[in-house]
Amino acid sequence: MASAPSNTNVRNFVRIDSCLCKGCKVCVETCPKHCLVIGSKMNQLGYQYARFEKETCTACGLCFYSCPEPGAITVYRNEPADREDV
Repeated sequence: MASAPSNTNVRNFVRIDSCLCKGCKVCVETCPKHCLVIGSKMNQLGYQYARFEKETCTACGLCFYSCPEPGAITVYRNEPADREDV
């Protein structure tokens, strides 16, 4: 059986809506690949929000499921590598 061809033009990533993030760090602590960090910038609510930092994301969704703020995190699997809305 032939294996599926690997496509280096796709990647996994996480989009965090900085307007909704409260900086609770639950997603940061939950990520097994340490792809999320709390940034130094503040959102309009005065919180330092989480941001996606590393390309080692497996799109497991643990950050999404652990986040207490509905809609703050979206996980993308096998998206085009040149996608700009990260």
